[in-house]
Amino acid sequence: MKKAGAQPIATSFRAPAYPLVTVDPYTSAWSETDTLYNSPIRHWTGKTHSLIGAIRVDGEVYRFMGKEDIPWVAILPMAKEEPWEGKYTMQKPETGWEQKNFSEAGWKSGRAAFGTSGMPTLSTLWETKDIWVRRDFQLPSELPANDIYLIYSHDDNFELYLNGKKLVDTGYSWKNNVVLKLDKNLLVPGGQNVIAAHCHNRTGGAYVDFGLYRENSQSEIFTRTAFQDSVALSATQTYYGFTCGPVNLGLTFTAPLLPSDLDLLSRPIDYINYQVRSNDGKEHQVQLYFEMTPQWAVNEVSQEIRVSRGKTGNISYLKAGTTEQPILQKKGDDVRIDWGYVYLATSGNPQSSMSIGNYFETKKAFVKNGAIPVGKQELTAKMTRNMPAMACEEKLGKVFNQPVKGFLMIGYNDIESIQYFGQNLKAWWTRNGKVSMGDALQAAAAEHEQVLDSCAKFDNQLWKEAFLTGGKEYADLCVLAFSQSIAAHKLTRDPKGNILFLSKENFSNGSIGTVDVTYPSAPLFLKYNPELLKGMLNPIFYFSESGKWTKPFAAHDVGTYPKANGQTYGGDMPVEESGNMVILTAAIAQMEGNAEYAKKHWKVLTIWANYLMDKGMDPENQLCTDDFAGHFAHNTNLSIKAIMGIACYGKLAGILGEASTAKKYTEAAKAMARKWMQMANDGDHYRLTFDKPDTWSQKYNLVWNRILHLNIFPPEVAQKEVAYYLTKLNPYGLPLDSRKTYTKADWEVWTATLAENQQDFEKLISGLYRFVTETPDRVPMSDWYETINAKKVGFQARSVVGGYFIKMLEQKEKK
Repeated sequence: MKKAGAQPIATSFRAPAYPLVTVDPYTSAWSETDTLYNSPIRHWTGKTHSLIGAIRVDGEVYRFMGKEDIPWVAILPMAKEEPWEGKYTMQKPETGWEQKNFSEAGWKSGRAAFGTSGMPTLSTLWETKDIWVRRDFQLPSELPANDIYLIYSHDDNFELYLNGKKLVDTGYSWKNNVVLKLDKNLLVPGGQNVIAAHCHNRTGGAYVDFGLYRENSQSEIFTRTAFQDSVALSATQTYYGFTCGPVNLGLTFTAPLLPSDLDLLSRPIDYINYQVRSNDGKEHQVQLYFEMTPQWAVNEVSQEIRVSRGKTGNISYLKAGTTEQPILQKKGDDVRIDWGYVYLATSGNPQSSMSIGNYFETKKAFVKNGAIPVGKQELTAKMTRNMPAMACEEKLGKVFNQPVKGFLMIGYNDIESIQYFGQNLKAWWTRNGKVSMGDALQAAAAEHEQVLDSCAKFDNQLWKEAFLTGGKEYADLCVLAFSQSIAAHKLTRDPKGNILFLSKENFSNGSIGTVDVTYPSAPLFLKYNPELLKGMLNPIFYFSESGKWTKPFAAHDVGTYPKANGQTYGGDMPVEESGNMVILTAAIAQMEGNAEYAKKHWKVLTIWANYLMDKGMDPENQLCTDDFAGHFAHNTNLSIKAIMGIACYGKLAGILGEASTAKKYTEAAKAMARKWMQMANDGDHYRLTFDKPDTWSQKYNLVWNRILHLNIFPPEVAQKEVAYYLTKLNPYGLPLDSRKTYTKADWEVWTATLAENQQDFEKLISGLYRFVTETPDRVPMSDWYETINAKKVGFQARSVVGGYFIKMLEQKEKK
């Protein structure tokens, strides 16, 4: 009898979004509702990554996963479907520019979308602060009976008028594909109409696109749903339980992101595991239906795709990709991969069938016959005209009391993953092209049981340790953060074979290898595999050591994902990034028990440490990671980071046997700390900036004083701050500082870790937990939100939530 594997410990709580498939920044799928079948499955950007599941029991069909995403019909298509012509100006127009009868003389003609370089479906470059756009159109004499919707995308401040009536005024925000139901009385049937819009680019990228759509008359095929009994999570797995009439269905999504096994972590294949059994003591005839679409392999649904079937060993698969295959050509934030191929693969079960067919007809056949049509060997299509279904049917036969189990695989072969200073790099798992996707699929199938057992053991270990360290709420946060943080990276090797673990700054600006994103996420990787953190620091070290970056401080980034060819961010963060790099290098030494990694990079670490000595005590007005409410000088928390960086350099020198250097920098850090305490003192707490009394901020950078045993600041500094923070808590957490009520989730946990007792730690994170479990924004966990109402301010699906593991790191390093 086969020995049972480890039984996973799963925790139940309401997540803002549930991870289903988490491979890397491109291959990602989340459920954004409490029940798996109440909305389409989505990429972290919000775009549909359709994944639908249904079960047929004795001829009755129950949908248990996803929802049919029936496309609306374009009245005025947006640029994502086809470029449209409009009139525009970048000079402030005369009064009345939004009215129907306004003269457009002097305005230019241009195609949408309008925006800065790198924005999606861009046709007209817009690099000034403001743009005004008018789109004239004529409607038929009879409007459609279905509802009509305005859809718009903007970055940043956006106002829009329909026939002179203001419908949109966003203030400072940037969003894509916002849907607004129109009052048809605002439209002129059989006559001329105009949509007029103005957008102001406050900072960063800029974008304008809009269109009109009506509902489709096509109805859903899988109308009946199962009943979801449960949903639970562990670090690498999401578990669902359903009642489907007389049978029960268990569904588990497994993303084997095990930090100790880099080949497995990098292998771009996740599992969908199922288990079906009778719940009424009778036999039942059962078939399972799984379906995905080529939406997984495009940046925009307007791109032409090709779907084909294939076989590797005994595994059958369907794969889809664009016909264009523009490898590594696109970069940016709200950009999905449109090269390489997505795979839906069987486990080798001879009772599986696969089909390429029409999105609706394939489902109709399953409902009618319990079987999917043979379909085509290959299909080329534009999804805006004809959405293909990539379908798999699992014939389970008669199901009784013994559970019937099986699994499918979802994978993505991106062919080339990263462009690194002009050279295209393949993913780690390919071993420089020696391992094919067919090899990977066969290995994933053969190792399925072993992988599930390893995931369960890891998940259980993580849960138990997190629970003992910080309680259930803390453990839940760590479980949800784990796969989100890892999957925001791509693992590869540089041309010399050195590890690269490159982050994408999701839902922010799309930067690759951002140092102030690495810094908050580092605790997860320090705890479970410091080699991964080295892979995050290596690009920044190389950038300076190669002479490509010549400034006396660390770079902010090495490009815009997936092109790591040098910094593309518009501003430097000298103290911020230099402090981050030195601190994290010292943290690696602490975890490994030696400073060999620091020794390799000693020259540039010395340059950065000296910069901190020169500029770090009282930072000038330079950019830092917390400048959401505006830039400012004399930042006390940034000063702490500089002091910690100098102390870390001294610690490294001591480990390397450089006694005089160690003494010099350690004593300098201690002197700066004493000065800091005097300059920042504000009675019962310390200030936000040295020059502004009656202000405060989270001093999360102090956490390294304890974790790395630096002893630069006396313990009472942190304890004075913690006592003050406990008086400033809002319903959903601790504000970032005294300027605004919003906060950063990662820093909240770092700040809470300054507490010396468990009770205070739990008080400081309880608001964060309430945010995660009550926020109205159903997206992969945000790290920037309002502590008053739990609404997301910005950011989602970012790697920085790996910072939640700082408490476990602190416990590990206690002596």
